[in-house]
Amino acid sequence: MPVEHAHVAANTLNPTRGSRGMAVAPHSLASQSALAVLREGGNAVEAMIAAAATIAVVYPHMNSIGGDGFWLISRPGHAPIGIEACGAAAMRADIETYRALGLSAIPARGPLAANTVAGTVSGWDFAHRFSKDTLGGCLPVARLLEDAIHYAKSGIPVTRSQAECISSKRGELESVAGFAQTFLPDSRAPRSGERFVNARLAATLQQLADAGLDDFYRGDLARSIASDLASLETLVTLDDLERHSARERAPLALRHTLGTVYNMPPPTQGLVSLLILGVLDRVLTDDMDPLGAEFVHACVEATKLAFKVRDEHVTDPDHMRIDPIMQLDPAALDAMAGKVSMSRAARWGKGRGPGDTVWMGVIDNDGIAVSFIQSIYHEFGSGIVLPNSGINWQNRGCSFSLDPASLNPLMPGRRPFHTLNPALAQFADGRSMVYGNMGGDGQPQSQSAVFSRIARFGWNPQAAIDAPRWLLGRTWGQSTDSLKLEARFPAQTIDALRALGHDVEVLAAYDEAMGHAGAIIRHPDGLFEAGSDPRSDGAAAGW
Repeated sequence: MPVEHAHVAANTLNPTRGSRGMAVAPHSLASQSALAVLREGGNAVEAMIAAAATIAVVYPHMNSIGGDGFWLISRPGHAPIGIEACGAAAMRADIETYRALGLSAIPARGPLAANTVAGTVSGWDFAHRFSKDTLGGCLPVARLLEDAIHYAKSGIPVTRSQAECISSKRGELESVAGFAQTFLPDSRAPRSGERFVNARLAATLQQLADAGLDDFYRGDLARSIASDLASLETLVTLDDLERHSARERAPLALRHTLGTVYNMPPPTQGLVSLLILGVLDRVLTDDMDPLGAEFVHACVEATKLAFKVRDEHVTDPDHMRIDPIMQLDPAALDAMAGKVSMSRAARWGKGRGPGDTVWMGVIDNDGIAVSFIQSIYHEFGSGIVLPNSGINWQNRGCSFSLDPASLNPLMPGRRPFHTLNPALAQFADGRSMVYGNMGGDGQPQSQSAVFSRIARFGWNPQAAIDAPRWLLGRTWGQSTDSLKLEARFPAQTIDALRALGHDVEVLAAYDEAMGHAGAIIRHPDGLFEAGSDPRSDGAAAGW
């Protein structure tokens, strides 16, 4: 059993508990939308669709229906499945087009950043059909979008996170087509607590409720979207929308001492999250302090090794040169773990950069579990908002390179690299857990912290998520590649990490740069406990 530490008092925080179902999201209204569906007899997949629609409205700086999404779904007695709702590059998007404009890199904002199809609604559609055909789900799309339509039409209170994000990013986004009209009412950044209305998005969601979710790609809404995209001089066309569809993917699986951990395969960095946990399974010891330097150092060093694999190999799986499954072979993990020095920090280059995302989880009374991520990449994505539909389009395609010899070169129909990776664990003791986090490079790191504190050291999910976290590299709101620690870490931990050679930077006590984590555990007796992130506006909601 793990050794007791003085800092384990943090584990006295109470998780949210329930007996019939549980949902967690970084905005409380999304959690409540999911819970309402569960209480009406809906399953976890239906509940997640409702949460996904709601959070696209109430947390607009973090995600949008103009972005991408990834699902992990498990049900007792069956292997988990993944849904990849990732839009590919437009067929007109190629290196020569950007080079002809005198560009050496794809812009992060504006029409030229909006060069991939938005896939998330196709994921909702796939999931809804899976629910109906496989799980016996019977709730119509109109019911699942009901809350989101109301919030978009009637308005929601602006969160401090949204208000501060708009204020800090106004300079680079105000001139982007449609942004000011949508997100700067009265030509100013909204204040926290003010009502924010998005009537055009409400009408778009109503159209999807009436015509079906596929209307986004092959219907009247698709034609409206394509017309708007053309008027703004993006590269995405109606043909690109019609060509797109979500696809089922087999998740990657890590054989762990405590059970099996699942995540999405490339083009996501799910492999990175599993590699970190595979190394830590071989490096962590039960006598480590989950707030101590030895634990943090081990996690950071495992992250560096996993990021090296990512940065050399992870891209569109149709173009990868290695088999990601083989990287999770026990012998390969043994070799990777053998490279961890517990006495000195390895050299570190730089991370991938920022990412804006929401992670949400739902587990229902039948044990159906969903781990889900929805993203527009940077804050407000490309910044463009389509004039008719009110859709804020992602900028995931700015992660492509204009160097044809690079790992992730832009080419028509190619899937972009994704930092997104929803996680799910099935423990040998009969527990199941969904967990995840937002924030670019921070996603796999926070996953390692939350998973280890829960699974290895026995913390409850609320305590594990509330506890101070770290971040190596850059993520949302950060531009340096230092090892960032929240100020609540003990002084001796910070000093010891510096002594090990880490370039430590201390952030605020509950810094949003650490992302918005969440987790739900379902115990073998059918009872639930969950944790939500105090760094977010979220909640865990059970019944």
